[in-house]
Amino acid sequence: MNPVIMQSVAADFSQDTWWIWVIKSLFIVLFLIFSVIFVLWFERRLIARFQNRVGPNTVGPFGLGQSFPDALKLLVKEDMWLAGADKVVYFIAPVITAVCAFTVMAVIPMGPEVSMFGITTPLQLTDSPVAMLFVLAVAALGEYGMVFGGWSAKSTLPLYGSVRSATQMISYELAQGLSLVTVFFLAVTLSTSGIVEAQKDLWNVFTLLPAFLVFLVTMFGETNRLPFDLPEAEGEIVAGPHTEYSSMKFGWYYLAEYINMFNVSALAVTLFFGGWRSGPCLTFLGGLIGWDPNTGWFPMLVFILKMWTFIAIFVWARATLLRFRYDQFMKLGWKGLIPSALIWLTIVLIVHGYELINPAFNKKLPLIILSTGFAAIMLIWAFVRDDVITSQAELIAERQSEEFDGFENGYPVPPLPGQHLPPSPRAARRKATTTTIVEEAGNV
Repeated sequence: MNPVIMQSVAADFSQDTWWIWVIKSLFIVLFLIFSVIFVLWFERRLIARFQNRVGPNTVGPFGLGQSFPDALKLLVKEDMWLAGADKVVYFIAPVITAVCAFTVMAVIPMGPEVSMFGITTPLQLTDSPVAMLFVLAVAALGEYGMVFGGWSAKSTLPLYGSVRSATQMISYELAQGLSLVTVFFLAVTLSTSGIVEAQKDLWNVFTLLPAFLVFLVTMFGETNRLPFDLPEAEGEIVAGPHTEYSSMKFGWYYLAEYINMFNVSALAVTLFFGGWRSGPCLTFLGGLIGWDPNTGWFPMLVFILKMWTFIAIFVWARATLLRFRYDQFMKLGWKGLIPSALIWLTIVLIVHGYELINPAFNKKLPLIILSTGFAAIMLIWAFVRDDVITSQAELIAERQSEEFDGFENGYPVPPLPGQHLPPSPRAARRKATTTTIVEEAGNV
C-alpha cells in the first residue's frame, strides 16, 4: 500500500480563514440542535402513524411547535444535586457526552467545494488523513460520560446502567471497528473526504454489503436505541446512568443521544452511500440536461436527505422491535457481529492481496458477488437460527426444570424468569417453630 496515497485528503482547505471556521462551527451546532428539535416531532408523528394515533397536533401547525416547550421544560426544571455524589464528576459527565456528540460532525463532509463570501471552501469544517480514527476515538470517549454519570451518583440503579453502557460499548465498538477496516482498504485512506471521493464511481454498500449490515446493527447499539436500549431500560432500571440527573444536566444526555443518531447516520452515508454524491442515476439524468448534480449546494441537500433516511429507520425500529434480552444482546455482539466482521475482513484481504499480485485483476465485480453471497448467509444465520427463535415460554419452562443456585461461581446472582430462589434458612426455622407451637397448642 502506497503510504503517500494513504495520507491523501480530497478536500482543499487552503483558502479557509478564521471567520470561515467560525461560520462552519456555528452552522454545525445550530444544525444539530434544530435537527434534534425537529426529530422529536418527527419521531412522535411517525410512531403515531405506526400505532394508528394522531400524535402532536395542537401546538403549531401539525404540532410542529410541540418540541419547543418540551425543550423549555428542561431549562426551567429544578436543578437537583445529590448530597452523596462526587460533585465534580457528577457535573462533568453529561458535558463530556454532549461535547463528544457535537465534535464528530466536524469531520463529516456535507458537500463539495462552494463559494462562500468569495472564498472557495468545502462544505466541511476540517479533515485529516486519520479523520476516521478521530471519529472512533471521540465516540468511545463519549461513552465515558455515561459511565461516569452512573458511577458518580453513588446510587445502585444508575450504576447498573453505567455498567451496561460499558459492556455495550466494548461489545459493539469492536464489531463496528472491524466493519470499517474494509472501507479503509478500499478507499486507501482514513480521510472522510477521501472515502467519499473513492466512491465516485461505485458506492461501498454494493462492494461491502456485509460490513454495512454489521455497521447498521452497531449504529443502534452505539446510540442505545431500541432494541439495544439496555442501559436505559425503563422497565428495569428507571432511566439508566442518568436516573439521578435533572434539568439541563439530564438535557445534555438527552440531546447527546439524538445528536449521536445524526452522527452515526452521517457516518453511514459517508462510508457506504457515497456521502454527498448523488449517485450514478441522478448524475446520468443531470448529464442529459447539461447539469452536474455533484456541484454547488445541491449535494448538501442530497446528503441531508440520505441522513434523514437513516433517522427514519431509527424511528421505524423503535416503533416495531422489542428490547433484546441481555443474553441475546451479548450473543449477537460476540458470537454474531464480531465473527462475521472478521470473516468478511479476511475475504476482502484475500481479494485485495490477489489484486496486488495481479495488477490487471479488477476486484470490484468479485467483491460485489462475494458481498451479496456473504450478506445472504449472514441474514439466514440471523433469522433462521434455533437459539434466536426460541420463545420466552420455552426458556421459562426449561429453567423451571432446573435447580437454581443463587450463588453461581461464588457470586450472588438474581433469578431469571422461571427460576425461583430457594427458601432461606431463616424461613425454614420460622416455619418449623410455627409448626411446633401449633402442635403443642393442639395437644393442650
